[in-house]
Amino acid sequence: MILAGVDHTGPSLYQIYPHGSSNCMQYTSMGSGSLAAMSFLEAGWKPDMNEEEAKKLVRDAIAAGILNDLGSGGTVNMCVIKKGALDYLVPYEVLCSKGTRLNTYQFKPGTTPLLSTQVIPLIVDKEEVRRIDQESMDTSS
Repeated sequence: MILAGVDHTGPSLYQIYPHGSSNCMQYTSMGSGSLAAMSFLEAGWKPDMNEEEAKKLVRDAIAAGILNDLGSGGTVNMCVIKKGALDYLVPYEVLCSKGTRLNTYQFKPGTTPLLSTQVIPLIVDKEEVRRIDQESMDTSS
């Protein structure tokens, strides 16, 4: 979990781990796409970024997480937190939309449908085939 906000001391960003410890960070990422996202954050973060620079960096980091992890969805969502204001940017950008199902598929439990069949004969020259299990493996190196 990432917790962010603004109080009388200024803006804060905390990374809270599942086992309960926390860190106050300048930038952070968590979740299944976090390694790809963190690479963008580490390369692009700088102190005193303006809002548009920060949005672009966050967008690029989230996009990297999404595009490098199948479990991260396909939409970049953002929340901009300022003193006295909260702006949800949902969706900020749709990177890849969910496909649409072309047909309805209903099968009896325990069955797998066969959609098509193609038989390709395999021609093997018996002289070129050798049995691997008859040779011993060289393990001397």
